[in-house]
Amino acid sequence: MARLPRFVLPGYPQHVIQRGNNRQQILFEEDDYWFIWDKMNVAAQKFECDIHAYVLMPNHFHVLLTPHVENGIGKLMQYVGRYYVQYFNNRYDRTGTLWEGRYRATLVDPKGYLQAISHYVEANPVRAGLVEHPSEYGWSSYAANATGADDGLVTPHYEYERLGRSAKARREQYAKAAETPASETLLKEVRDATNKAWVLGTPAFCSEIEGVLNRRAQPRPRGGDRRSEAYRRQAGRL
Repeated sequence: MARLPRFVLPGYPQHVIQRGNNRQQILFEEDDYWFIWDKMNVAAQKFECDIHAYVLMPNHFHVLLTPHVENGIGKLMQYVGRYYVQYFNNRYDRTGTLWEGRYRATLVDPKGYLQAISHYVEANPVRAGLVEHPSEYGWSSYAANATGADDGLVTPHYEYERLGRSAKARREQYAKAAETPASETLLKEVRDATNKAWVLGTPAFCSEIEGVLNRRAQPRPRGGDRRSEAYRRQAGRL
């Protein structure tokens, strides 16, 4: 089935993933990480996007960001991707594609899912077995969000600001929530929505987005067991 077009709505956060082609490694040395971090920082300002969380992994990266113009995310990803491929191919004496097709993205319900996605992004190195705690990984937004460390790439979302009255309270609340690993249900929900370009949110939020964009925001529910009594009763067959 053809991939659905992305949801594009300025002012709403999106979770974005870009992977290396055939899951190959795209980041090897510290200079590589700094280069892509810098290009992402430049692009976020240039194309009016606020980055709330990110992680740079050896073979892919995640970004949670809010665009303020309709084509902001697309231009940001194009800018980062183009410049990084040029840099990477020159540095490692190679040619050809680097990315596994186009980036994947899902529009996120800020009230219901923003903090959960932020933790999901920053916990990637833990799930990959690279570190035991997000604080041990140097190439993510965890230090900025949980400890207040300086990171020019990170702009707090207003839902983050609601975590506490003071910066200290917000950081403490954020760090406390990060200690609870994401459930398998949430992991599946995030991955399905991102990989299939559906909206990630509550039913009410998805209905709101459907009304704004005039298109379905979630897949249709699968049919039940047609042989079951409950299914036939619902269908008016009993």
